[in-house]
Amino acid sequence: MSEKTKNRLGWTAVILTTIIAGIWALWGSVENFHEGWYFESFIRNIGLMFLQYLSLTMIFIILSSISLRLPRVGGSLFIGFGLYLCFFFFNRITFTTVVMITIPFTILGLFYWFGRPRPRRLAYAVIIGVPLLIILVSSIPNAIRVSKRVNDGNFDARIVTGNGVTLVWAPEGPGWPEKGVTWYDAKEICSHLSEDGTTVTDSVLNIWRLLTVDEAVRSMARHGKNAGGVWNKTAKKAEYKITPDKETPLWNVHSMVIYWWTATEADSEKAYIVTYNGGVWPRLKTRCPGYLAFRAVKKLNKISILSETESK
Repeated sequence: MSEKTKNRLGWTAVILTTIIAGIWALWGSVENFHEGWYFESFIRNIGLMFLQYLSLTMIFIILSSISLRLPRVGGSLFIGFGLYLCFFFFNRITFTTVVMITIPFTILGLFYWFGRPRPRRLAYAVIIGVPLLIILVSSIPNAIRVSKRVNDGNFDARIVTGNGVTLVWAPEGPGWPEKGVTWYDAKEICSHLSEDGTTVTDSVLNIWRLLTVDEAVRSMARHGKNAGGVWNKTAKKAEYKITPDKETPLWNVHSMVIYWWTATEADSEKAYIVTYNGGVWPRLKTRCPGYLAFRAVKKLNKISILSETESK
């Protein structure tokens, strides 16, 4: 094989892996500050960022770097990693996994096995530099946004007034859990929740309930100001004057929960969920990932003795 052909094969591998690593870098950076970055510790947040959201980016960078230095070793690792994903991670061999995973990783492995990109230093710079630059550029604005979130540390029951809605929001506990539950469990807990929202009783009290989509959208806020949300029932879309964020008094900045169930059903199998930035989607009622929970609400009454927050 001529040196020219080896160079072309090598650079083809470098460009392909850089594109793939760059895509995962962009996705991971955005998702990290959307559903991640909730620990109080900066070190733990950084750890979660690279171990969970940027892990595939780092794997491609590492495998590619090894391949540039030791082509046959790196090429073998690419092929082996593709097989590992199919056999052990996805635990199945199907047409989709073969076409989307095994074949692409095998091709990359063979390109690195036979390819020799020159100059090699430039190849290193592209493989490492481009994904890291994407991470930096996409993370900075999100990091600034997250750093400015309002957190008053008050996770008791709250009265929130604004945009034509006044509700009492349950305190941290069974009515505002930090782990995922199904829609059915969320409704069950609400119906058995005690007056102060701290205990799940044996009796059906129906004091608390899930909020509706309309109430959720109209209550969303940012920096203590109501976001001016409107729920278009016909278009099934939420619109806001300003984009809401994960802030008190509605949300816990240091909780992994970023979605809430609502009482509004999309159909017999799905109900709408709302995220802290105002998005609304239908989800299967049986789903219960760790980041999908709820916060119970109730109408304000005269004997409620609570801390009051007004969002104008």
